[in-house]
Amino acid sequence: MKIMFYILSALLLLLIFVFFLVLKPRLPIGTGYVAKNLCSCVFVAERDAETSISDDLDFSLLPYAKSMVNYEEKSVMSSLWGMATNKAIYREGLGCTLVADLLESDIRQQSLPSVRAVAAPADSLYWPQGEKMADTLPETIDPVALKKAIDLAFMPVAGGGARGVVVVYKGQLIAEKYAPGFDKNTRQLGWSMTKSITNALIGIQVQAGKLQLNEPVPFSEWQNDDRRNITINNLLQMSSGLAWEEVYSKVSSATRMLYERGDMADFVINHPLKAEPGSLWEYSSGTSNLLCGLIRRQFNDQQAYLDFPRQALFNKIGMRSAVLETDAAGTFTGSSYAWATPRDWARFGLLYLQDGLWNGERLLPEGWVKYTRTTAPASEGNYGAHFWLNSSGEVPNAPLNMYSCQGFQDQRVFILPTEELIIVRLGQNDDKAYDFNAWMKELLAVFPKE
Repeated sequence: MKIMFYILSALLLLLIFVFFLVLKPRLPIGTGYVAKNLCSCVFVAERDAETSISDDLDFSLLPYAKSMVNYEEKSVMSSLWGMATNKAIYREGLGCTLVADLLESDIRQQSLPSVRAVAAPADSLYWPQGEKMADTLPETIDPVALKKAIDLAFMPVAGGGARGVVVVYKGQLIAEKYAPGFDKNTRQLGWSMTKSITNALIGIQVQAGKLQLNEPVPFSEWQNDDRRNITINNLLQMSSGLAWEEVYSKVSSATRMLYERGDMADFVINHPLKAEPGSLWEYSSGTSNLLCGLIRRQFNDQQAYLDFPRQALFNKIGMRSAVLETDAAGTFTGSSYAWATPRDWARFGLLYLQDGLWNGERLLPEGWVKYTRTTAPASEGNYGAHFWLNSSGEVPNAPLNMYSCQGFQDQRVFILPTEELIIVRLGQNDDKAYDFNAWMKELLAVFPKE
């Protein structure tokens, strides 16, 4: 009996050790993820809380989280087994943010955007200027084949499937489909497709002469060491050389930034250099939030900063639904948290297909799209400037000059210049579960080769 007692005691001590060493540090990450994303699903996407919990928060330890939605104060509290409680709050125009390491009272006193959405959609104007859709397809398109290809996108995959698909051909929205519970007005999270929006915001600042692409980043915190050599180009191309760990299955640089820090840019700015700037390609959400912090420093007035994305980008191209969420400190989370309808994500892709022009107005600098599509050193042809490239043939059935916005759980905006196509796919599934190569073969067969 004593031997059994000692064995059981040893096992119990081992379990306690494993819990405190491995599991406990991850609990705040899990509850932060639940609170933040449930808050956004309910108050940004305006979805049902129970459905959001069952469909969006059903992996890893997340199903064990207990969450409470407060509709009066527009907040969500989440905990795991009574521990690691996290709270997210919603603010009009800024979406949801975790309270994290800042005081809720201070967060709620921050400025809100003064610029609301553009005038109500003009049903009399054809998309993309308005919401009116053409009654007929281009005569070269077989409607039966197109429908078959779109339906293929909604085949179930591990963890779920597509929630919205939009196809734009030669400037005309020719096909769209939505999963049950979603429609053309439902905002959907782009995750890391948000990084491509950060690319556009930097481009607009370059166009205005406020930033210089190949000049060192003017952070005072970097002026006494070799980080002073990091350029905006290095950050956009994920080649800053800053130490970073982009891992989401444990406590890492990325998870600490997103779920434990109220001021994400400040967290990243204090990371040390591990490689010479420009010499190493390493995917980093931290660099995207550094860029948003850099943009913030170009404005003397916080109100002007908060209004900037809508005034300079979203209003210009009719992205009426777009919400770019901030962290608790009031800086846009340009790595991960942009919400928009599939139609509006398509508008964003169309801006790049049109070389940064919209209605004859140049929003992005001349040559910016070419720069965006230029391979980042050491990325093996897979990455440009906050956009993914197909120049290495990662999607064999797609053209090599295709480039894309990409996000967690297979969010995509594909831009195909030669074919004059924009293809949007948004959904909820295990990351990298969807076979885009097979779908691309079926879809591209619909369009004539010219």
